[in-house]
Amino acid sequence: MAAARRDAGALVSVWIGVDLGTQSVRAMAVTDGGEVLGAASRPLTSHRDGPRHEQDPEEWWRQLAAATREALRDVPPERIRGVAVAATSGTILLTSADGTALTPGLMYDDRRAAAEVARIDSVGAAVWERLGYQRMQANWALPKLLWLLPDAPPGARLAHQNDFVNRRLVGRGVATDLSNALKTGVDLIEERWPYEVFDELGVSAETLPDVVRPGTTLGTVCAEAAAITGIPLGTPVIAGTTDGCAAQLGAGAMTPGSWNSVMGTTLVLKGVTRELIHDPLGVVYSHRAPDGSWLPGGASSTGAGVLTREFAGQDLDALSAQAAARYGPTAGFGPAARFGPAATGGAGEPVVTAAEPVVTYPLVSRGERFPFVAPEAEGFTLGRPADDIERYVAILRGAAFVERLCFDYLDLLGAPADGEIVLTGGATRSAYWNQLRADVLGRPVTLRENAEPALGMAVLAAGDKGDAAGMIRTRAVVDPAGPRMDETYLRFVTELEGRGWLPASAADHARERTAP
Repeated sequence: MAAARRDAGALVSVWIGVDLGTQSVRAMAVTDGGEVLGAASRPLTSHRDGPRHEQDPEEWWRQLAAATREALRDVPPERIRGVAVAATSGTILLTSADGTALTPGLMYDDRRAAAEVARIDSVGAAVWERLGYQRMQANWALPKLLWLLPDAPPGARLAHQNDFVNRRLVGRGVATDLSNALKTGVDLIEERWPYEVFDELGVSAETLPDVVRPGTTLGTVCAEAAAITGIPLGTPVIAGTTDGCAAQLGAGAMTPGSWNSVMGTTLVLKGVTRELIHDPLGVVYSHRAPDGSWLPGGASSTGAGVLTREFAGQDLDALSAQAAARYGPTAGFGPAARFGPAATGGAGEPVVTAAEPVVTYPLVSRGERFPFVAPEAEGFTLGRPADDIERYVAILRGAAFVERLCFDYLDLLGAPADGEIVLTGGATRSAYWNQLRADVLGRPVTLRENAEPALGMAVLAAGDKGDAAGMIRTRAVVDPAGPRMDETYLRFVTELEGRGWLPASAADHARERTAP
């Protein structure tokens, strides 16, 4: 049926995905076959001051409307079948009963509500433990809600970032999605608010919106919104997700055992399990998928942000090319390296080698969040790089080791990882780094043509009404071709354990998984 729709041009369905992010809002119109018919973005303005980070909700709506108008400029309106909006996780505001913003939007990393966390953790301990994440964090939405309510007028309502714009699209109050409600304390198992907890915290039921699974139809685009956004009147508005889950949908990592590994400024892993994963450390927490399965994930404080800091103004593509020329056609580098033109790509040029390859633990900022919790953690380098090329490779290698350690920790928790591993994020622009990551994992890794959150929302909007699988296009599959560097990896693990950051149970499990 989907193939027939693609063959009959006039009948091709188009789905709109919107990513309401931090720096911009992006809209995309995508066909069942994955063709992008239109895309546009508009900037958003943040107001920061220490722990404060706010945005103007009215700007969200204005810029969303401008982005969708441009993205749909050349799209026949009769083809448009649905729209879904993703938002930053933990961003909230208070509105009046008619949807008017009463407060600025408190963004995902606003930390002014830190003093509320202890009381929330005490009152809701049993629920947070049952849900697997153990405790709230200062930048989560529920502490912010408690911080805002004392100064709010009677009748104030909670709205997440995409709730605010979804209401404008539909023209009336809408339910929130379970994904964005996670950090507000929703019970993902029972799919309802834990009213007994909220009662004790002083949050009335009238303050809270209804909750539905992502992918649920919230309503249809009203006449006023159609005139402003260019989205046709009557288009179904679908409950969205957080931006991280949207990126996972866009990556096509949505079957049990598959994982999306996002290497951007920091490293984020998100996967799919049939059962809820419970992490005693609370570093892995799970969203709920549209089909009721679970989406566990964790965010490290390591990543490509270190390259931006350490090699500011330098050509990273050139460094990757120089690394490949020096260390051979595969990214692995260790004591097995030898001299010779076959390994270097240059006649007679020696492969630089060392008894102990240099490894950097590439922390973007102080403190680690995943695969262990260590607020005091700091970056370090094992060995002494001879030059910028070796220093560059040491950072890439360390990030790949952290990624492997994350998978070892997930395996310790019982999460399956036997499915496809999809790499996304800015790091995938480096073919050398992609190969290194495949080598270190000892697994093929998949690269997509497009895996941005806006695409994920188009996929969600399509659901079972379109050809969601056909919207995901694979660019390449990278097979491991070099050594996994097990000895160097275990030296790195031992160093993390010796510094008191990595628990012995996690270190031992990494060793067990590495043993031949």
